[in-house]
Amino acid sequence: MAGIAFSYCMSTWYSSPNIEERYWTETIQRLTVMFEKVCTDFRTQLVERNGETEHVHLLIHHPPKHSVSSMVNSLKGVSSRLLRIERPDIEKRYWNNVLWSPSYFAASCGGAPLAIIQPYVEQQKTPL
Repeated sequence: MAGIAFSYCMSTWYSSPNIEERYWTETIQRLTVMFEKVCTDFRTQLVERNGETEHVHLLIHHPPKHSVSSMVNSLKGVSSRLLRIERPDIEKRYWNNVLWSPSYFAASCGGAPLAIIQPYVEQQKTPL
């Protein structure tokens, strides 16, 4: 079957929940650009991104060519490295010198229509 793809709803946590919301106001927008670039490199599509000050939700439409764990590791690694360069002012707030927790949650939502899943991700609270 050509064009097979899976949709995953992913959540991952910042390892630094004590970072003040004001630091994430513009940074969350930068993260979106970084996530989109990684998704493009993986030939996946970032359908929706949202979250709160301590975690982020991603809805990713992705062909089964790459493992979810390699994509998540790339999303975290690239964003962490670039934020260190672009935002050295928040690096001192990282917990144990890392931005992301090593954990994540990914659930296939391939059986549910995107019209159902996307509003769920959209309704997650975005840091102000």
